[in-house]
Amino acid sequence: MPQTARSSEDSDTTPHRLPAHELIYRQLRNLVLFGDLAPGQAVTIQGLTDRLEAGMTPVREAIRRLISEGALEFQGNRRVSVPVLTADNISELILARQWLDPHLTLRATERASLDDLDVLTALDEDLDNAISAGDLRAYLELNYRFHQHIYTIADAPILADLADGLWLRFGPSLRVVCGRMGTQSLPDKHKAMLEAMHARDAETAARAIREDVIQGMEQVRHALQL
Repeated sequence: MPQTARSSEDSDTTPHRLPAHELIYRQLRNLVLFGDLAPGQAVTIQGLTDRLEAGMTPVREAIRRLISEGALEFQGNRRVSVPVLTADNISELILARQWLDPHLTLRATERASLDDLDVLTALDEDLDNAISAGDLRAYLELNYRFHQHIYTIADAPILADLADGLWLRFGPSLRVVCGRMGTQSLPDKHKAMLEAMHARDAETAARAIREDVIQGMEQVRHALQL
């Protein structure tokens, strides 16, 4: 039976109740995730304390966590930077995402309530508006939230964590690529996926999201090779 609607933030503690170190971690994570920190950009504790208006201890802890997640890399001499994707990195990401995202979409199609589908449809409409307006930052965030909501509906937390973690690896490069291309030329397989989800056709929905993932990641590969 379809489950009741779930928000991707349902399990989170409300922001004003979060400890300072968690708030700073999430802020820094979003800077990486949505490409506000560019590939190759150096990251310093002092720079982030100024940017986030935070203390050194929570910033240091956030950097440590993101290094452990592969979103930042330690280069020696106490230097930390945003990783630069290689062709091999992208091949690994495609391999992982073309299995994880379709499998989670298949599960989500079997479990989604009408409210869940309404949330996804609303996110996709907002995504279209961001593309039309040329709002790159909104596009990146809404696209992430669209996929993340699929992961939430799928109710497979281990797989969802794996899929979500991959976004930290390619988010900065996606920002660079989309900035070069402009939003108007971005591919969109979401509507085909949503149509299949409404029809409870899990295989077709999974196939649509696989095409969406491969198209997007291949664009990243191609653009970074130029």
